[in-house]
Amino acid sequence: MSILDAFGLTDKVAIVTGASSGLGVHFADALAEAGADVVVCARRADRLEDTKARVEGHGRRCVAVRADVTDVDDCRRVVDQAVAELGRVDVLVNNAGVGTAVPATREDPEQFRRVIDINLNGSYWMAQACAREMQPGASIVNIGSVLGSTTAGLPQAAYASSKAAIIGLTRDLAQQWTGRKGIRVNALAPGFFHSEMTEQYPEGYLDQMLWRIPTGRVGEGPELAAAVVFLASDAASYVTGVLLPVDGGLLTT
Repeated sequence: MSILDAFGLTDKVAIVTGASSGLGVHFADALAEAGADVVVCARRADRLEDTKARVEGHGRRCVAVRADVTDVDDCRRVVDQAVAELGRVDVLVNNAGVGTAVPATREDPEQFRRVIDINLNGSYWMAQACAREMQPGASIVNIGSVLGSTTAGLPQAAYASSKAAIIGLTRDLAQQWTGRKGIRVNALAPGFFHSEMTEQYPEGYLDQMLWRIPTGRVGEGPELAAAVVFLASDAASYVTGVLLPVDGGLLTT
């Protein structure tokens, strides 16, 4: 296999959660460009059609499924539909997530639980459902955050806690599944990227954070999607249990 072939995903089947907008769209698009057929899922089913069109624009098959990752039955249904319509599951990108910026003395239990339920529990239920069908050589990519390892000036206890937990989840699942099942499990730690979540930040917040980023700018979706393709592909066949920052150097400051 040539080095370029190693980065390819020809005839693989990938599932991308949270694929109705933002970074999830970039992930689905990049996986399809690399050769994968893609199952896209999200709670907002109407917005999945645009993502589906992008995947099919690369000549790949796409299945759009309305699903809530906090519902274990929904997670199983996504995987069952992937197998029924596309024949297999080779890649999972656990991208579904939400964030809050509520001061810790004011955050109520339901706000905190919702973030943990989607960001952490949802990633676990999807990984669990996929691992039951995946064959050796498969790859799970969890989308964490630099905020699992540092702070960034906003009150984000729930979000930071969920993303720190993703690091531990990734490490443990890699230990359990890589040797026994041949499934690699890794996580990305994105820095600041333009997304639906960052649109909710206070005006001027991202500009104030640029001093912490050695590259001096916010990241672009395709830059993060390229890292997803790497971890999903055979080019990363000896990489498992790692947290890969894609943050313009933010964690070095």
